[in-house]
Amino acid sequence: MSILSGKKVLLGITAGIAAYKTASLVRLFIKSGSEVKVVMTPAAKDFITPLTLSTLSKHPVYSSFTNEDDDNAVWNNHVDLGLWADLFVIAPATANTLSKMSNGASDNLLLATYLSAKCPVYFAPAMDLDMYKHPSTLESFKKLNEFGNIMIPATSGELASGLVGEGRMAEPEDIVSFIEKDILGKLPLRGKTVLITAGPTYEAIDPVRFIGNHSSGKMGFEIAKAAANMGAEVILVTGPTHQNVSNSLISIKPVVSAQNMYDEVHKYFKASDIGILSAAVADFKPKEVASQKIKKKSDTLTLELEKTKDILASLGEIKKQQYLVGFALETNNELENAKGKLKRKNLNLIVLNSLNDKGAGFKTDTNKVTFIDDKENVSEFQLKSKSEVASDLLNKIISEIDA
Repeated sequence: MSILSGKKVLLGITAGIAAYKTASLVRLFIKSGSEVKVVMTPAAKDFITPLTLSTLSKHPVYSSFTNEDDDNAVWNNHVDLGLWADLFVIAPATANTLSKMSNGASDNLLLATYLSAKCPVYFAPAMDLDMYKHPSTLESFKKLNEFGNIMIPATSGELASGLVGEGRMAEPEDIVSFIEKDILGKLPLRGKTVLITAGPTYEAIDPVRFIGNHSSGKMGFEIAKAAANMGAEVILVTGPTHQNVSNSLISIKPVVSAQNMYDEVHKYFKASDIGILSAAVADFKPKEVASQKIKKKSDTLTLELEKTKDILASLGEIKKQQYLVGFALETNNELENAKGKLKRKNLNLIVLNSLNDKGAGFKTDTNKVTFIDDKENVSEFQLKSKSEVASDLLNKIISEIDA
């Protein structure tokens, strides 16, 4: 899956002959999993029709501050457009538009949106050879780069004038590839391997029954998604759960029992940079597992239980360069118990949550957590969505490993 999957891409089209290529560009962004909206300069409509782009993007195309054919004119809010986008891609970017961008001019909707955008802005120049080499254009490139905009270099080839040289807009496939590589290269966990556990474990009593818990796996799956979005290669070892995720950077390893999870985690831990063990692993399992279904012959059933292997503690004993994170779900003496677990298991960080907090714990979309690191720094957070908690956790880890 492309790193662009789920991104909101605003495509800005200016009045250059290369505008005809933007139909393909819209389709490629959509194929990558992006949502696309288009804003055009008024003159760009001479080169490609808004109807074509609207049909491909499944959104209205914006080219003026009001809807021109609407008797009850509605303002097209450039601020909302700029804030909507995760990425703003201006292609083709003509010399005229680049000059206005670099000087803060705002005489059309596209330029006003550019000045309102808070997201990364990419621009793909397209113009004739002499225009591309002109000192004023080179000055525009320089200023826009200084502003933090990202230039997708033009290529050499036959130009509209019949000349052959630099100034041809990069091909749509190359624009998408450039943006993907640029994003990946800047992701904070690029090149890191993150091992994550999620969900419950089931400990068999007989072929039909098991000992389990109420963990849904939501927290671990959200952490996996967030880590992948930050560029990490993720190994997700998960117990039985209805959660799912589709991301080329996430490799799912399904397990059932605590022993299965122990074996799978130890298979990958040594090659990992970060371990985040959020699974709710059973502490005990039946000492003997019946080979046939146990029949209801009396009013009571006695099971002899034995401890399962402590996965987190076993990793704490062998960790070297790895940053190791555990979770503590507590019902009493929460902070004291979590600090004790942090030290006993040789962790770098522990995430504490309490069943006493409404909206925290199993089977919810929210969580209320406290981070405690090995220097005993305590960071308490308010109730948040589990996706937000996952981002907070990974940002904390990144700040620690980069320190």
